[in-house]
Amino acid sequence: MRKKNAEQAGKRDESVNAEVQPLLYHLMALRKLLTACVIAVLAGFVVSFYFLCEPLMRFITNPIEARGVSIIYTAVSEALTTQLKVSLVAGVVIVSPFVFYQIWAFVKPALYDNEIRVFRVLFGVALALFLLGVTFCYRYVYGLALNFFLVAGENLATPMLSIDKYVGFLFSFILPFGVVFELPIAIYMATRVGWVDYQKLASWRKFVFFGIFIFAAILTPPDVISQVMLGVPMYVLFELGVQVSRFTKNHRKQS
Repeated sequence: MRKKNAEQAGKRDESVNAEVQPLLYHLMALRKLLTACVIAVLAGFVVSFYFLCEPLMRFITNPIEARGVSIIYTAVSEALTTQLKVSLVAGVVIVSPFVFYQIWAFVKPALYDNEIRVFRVLFGVALALFLLGVTFCYRYVYGLALNFFLVAGENLATPMLSIDKYVGFLFSFILPFGVVFELPIAIYMATRVGWVDYQKLASWRKFVFFGIFIFAAILTPPDVISQVMLGVPMYVLFELGVQVSRFTKNHRKQS
């Protein structure tokens, strides 16, 4: 009887160890991933601050300085902290391929071969759409927004913009465009999990068209050109997502 109990206890210990060991392995792998990413970001930050900060600040402030507006700072540390923020963002961008590779290496063992192929394609398309959205905003929309705000206030006060608030406004204006341009990816994922399908999306066209241009009117200055320059690409992206959903299989129906 004692021997039987000892054997059962030994089996329980083996099963517990079998469960604990994979968990510890994943926790150690996660710690290694986080440590590598933090070190990489710090290295990118240092490189950006010492070698790229000055040209980056010139590039960022060029749109407003080209319009004859002075950039000032109103606190002793404001200029430095703004440069640190810009350097941190630039550092993250520089080391992002390494960070993404580390994340990919961490999640890849848990994926099937078909999921790996889909993930690779989605990642590449999502990155390209985000960069396209940021570039489009900076090149075509941001200048129109600056002109509107400067003209709106020219009879009230002399514009002298704080460097910290200007950089914050630039980032808060440009980055949402990158997110909005991910619309086809969002539609693909929603179709994949069964939240929407091609027939639903096609029937929503008129409502989406109306909603997109309301959203564009809220996000952009109140002039027709800015609204059209945001609304048209957004609707094109929606139509692209609709066509993607036509050829996307519902994962729930497959299973």
